[in-house]
Amino acid sequence: MEILTGIEQGQVDFSADEIVALLHIENYSAAFYRLLHLADRRSRRQFGSRGYVFAQIGVNAEKCSKNCAFCSMGANHYAIDDSWRKNSSEILRELDGLLAQGIDDFFLMTTADYPVDEFLRIAEQARKKLPLTNRFVANIGDFDRATAQRLKAVGFTGAYHINRLREGVDTGIEPRQREETIGHIQDVGLELYYCIEPVGPEHDYEELAEEIIRASRLHIEVMAAMRRIPVPGTPLFAKGKISAAELTKIVAVTNLVARPSRAMNVHEPIQMALLAGVNQLYAEAGANPRDVKSKTEEGRGFTPEKAWEMLEDGGYERGNPAAFIERPVPHA
Repeated sequence: MEILTGIEQGQVDFSADEIVALLHIENYSAAFYRLLHLADRRSRRQFGSRGYVFAQIGVNAEKCSKNCAFCSMGANHYAIDDSWRKNSSEILRELDGLLAQGIDDFFLMTTADYPVDEFLRIAEQARKKLPLTNRFVANIGDFDRATAQRLKAVGFTGAYHINRLREGVDTGIEPRQREETIGHIQDVGLELYYCIEPVGPEHDYEELAEEIIRASRLHIEVMAAMRRIPVPGTPLFAKGKISAAELTKIVAVTNLVARPSRAMNVHEPIQMALLAGVNQLYAEAGANPRDVKSKTEEGRGFTPEKAWEMLEDGGYERGNPAAFIERPVPHA
């Protein structure tokens, strides 16, 4: 393929049509493996052998008014086996366990309706426990610029926020609202973590290309691609999921086009995608929108040890987080 030759020769800018052409490459074909090689080569040159494990604690398992059709916590189709909110003591104990297994960036996640003041109170305690060498990331609902500034003041170094596939159709959130929050995150100097998700069989390549281009324009340090997990009881369950090969191809294209500067992730973790240049995986505890168990560490969630094992099998190594932090944040 001409486009693959262009990549081999150093092409880094792509039109929507070129991205769609890459996504149309037949899985398991010679061009498919050539594509994976090019994505893996980019990662090895950019990241070296440095692997990353990020960890996330889901702070609450509660009904969410946004009713995302893929999420186990939608208010109209709540599918999780319990309902609760963690307190600070529980979160700090879990954080100790995650740190003991070796993690880089640490995320706190809530549903969109969770009170911001309560989240910041818990975050302040977690920041005191978290070493200064670890990045600290918020994964919450949409927020204004003032809240973005409060997140930074309490010690967060970044935030996970995206415009999802079919936002406003499969979710109760308008794309403009997501885009405004993304702007606030970047405007106040928080690092933006981004992902093409949640990819299902019904999404066409033009949709994926649009979101990959959006990500490329945001100059992301940490990028990801995630397939939708069909959760029993959710509206999109019957649509199923894409294959590991299809997800790996999407990872490869996203990696080549968005060109993250620090890490490329696949979620949920699959070994095959490491062939497309993945050097970062997530461990999860607490609530998880892709699980029916309220303690995902007893269900779908990876532990840090399991994530490191997969990365090390792929030739990636642990590193010193201090070497990769650009601006240490003082304890709140």
